[in-house]
Amino acid sequence: MTPRASLLLVDDDDAFRRVLAMELERAGYDAAGAASGAEALRAVADAPPQVVLLDLNLPDMTGLEVLERLRAASPASEVIMLTGHGSIDTAIQAIRAGAFDYISKPCPLDELEVRLERALERHSLHRRTTLLERGLTTPDLGGAFVGASPAFSRLLELIGRVAAADSAVLVTGETGSGKEIVARLVHSRSPRREKPFVVVDCAALQESLLQSELFGHERGAFTGADRAKPGLFEVAHGGTIFLDEIGEVSLPTQVKLLRVLDTSTFRRVGGTAEIRVDVRLVAATNRDLAAMVRQGLFREDLFYRLSTISLRVPPLRERNGDIGLLARHFAAQLNERSGRRKQIGASALEALEGHDWPGNVRELKHAVEAALVVCDGDEVRPEHLPASLRGPDPAAAPAEPADVPGALPTLDRLERDHIRRVLDAVRGHRGRAAKVLGISERNLYRKLKEMGLGD
Repeated sequence: MTPRASLLLVDDDDAFRRVLAMELERAGYDAAGAASGAEALRAVADAPPQVVLLDLNLPDMTGLEVLERLRAASPASEVIMLTGHGSIDTAIQAIRAGAFDYISKPCPLDELEVRLERALERHSLHRRTTLLERGLTTPDLGGAFVGASPAFSRLLELIGRVAAADSAVLVTGETGSGKEIVARLVHSRSPRREKPFVVVDCAALQESLLQSELFGHERGAFTGADRAKPGLFEVAHGGTIFLDEIGEVSLPTQVKLLRVLDTSTFRRVGGTAEIRVDVRLVAATNRDLAAMVRQGLFREDLFYRLSTISLRVPPLRERNGDIGLLARHFAAQLNERSGRRKQIGASALEALEGHDWPGNVRELKHAVEAALVVCDGDEVRPEHLPASLRGPDPAAAPAEPADVPGALPTLDRLERDHIRRVLDAVRGHRGRAAKVLGISERNLYRKLKEMGLGD
């Protein structure tokens, strides 16, 4: 059940306050009352409401004085001023002082509900933005982006140049190579670093849901849309929005993305009003967008708009010398979390460096984590590594004939290899791969995540 929106009605007219509170309760709001400024401030201190309906004329202080103290005590609460005849100028002063809106008394309930819904919508947007800013405002991740190879150093230098600009950025690279951390690093070293960094996993959402998440929707836009919802472009205002798996976005959604890039405006789903945002867009893909353009699967104009600046993240096999650095870095992180002091031995490190790492940095991280969990001493040895990374065991018994069950690959391995072959055959297009495999695209996405092949 959706919780009722909380309101505080501040007015010294007992009859007006009581009747309006009853009407608001009937309309589905949780309405409390206060007869003075002091009472209102105490109520806000105890339980900050989402919206305050504040009369301009109170017995103990002016509405403007209460507004100022309310803004300091509960900055997230939206304030609608209740004005009498001849106090419009004062109401405008209140708007300049931080009130959301004003309405004249006596106020028709239907008009008041419209103002309340707008105020609640802005409250929801501010709350969502605050949460994202707390959780997603990205610190400088230079310490977590580890490497010393020439390929890595070139990428790091290019990130420094790109970050200072404000153009769209396309980050390309194989699955697991670290495209999201590159996007976060671009944001954390840009002038927008103090604003939100909002991540959207385009492959995980159906088209209608993706459009609603990106652009928001108006009340009644579709079944279940009982309240207007701001989109993630609004949440990211002033900051950066990161569209992961941009190659999975449908052509209709691509049109809307192009419009945002070109005009910095969009409309919510089911809406007509133009909303303007200031957002930097960073996109990532492990697919060949140029080939998709030739196949008619990706808009050429959007491709050129996105790829104004391109950053290619090199696969781990091209980063000579970085495997050992990364392995020790991941081991140090895990040791810090667990309070242990396990180290990767020279022979285990040699085995790691001899692997081709089709899953890139993500596969290496999982391998190190698995080895540290299995290791019962202070040094990780080759036998602690996942089976796929161990060299042939000279003490092992001779291989069994191929018709002996023990020599056959596991079902999980067969499924993993088959999914990889199908993805290679369709050039990474997950929609086509899902059709070939006879499963839904969502099911394929889940399997890729479970196998460590998702990005």
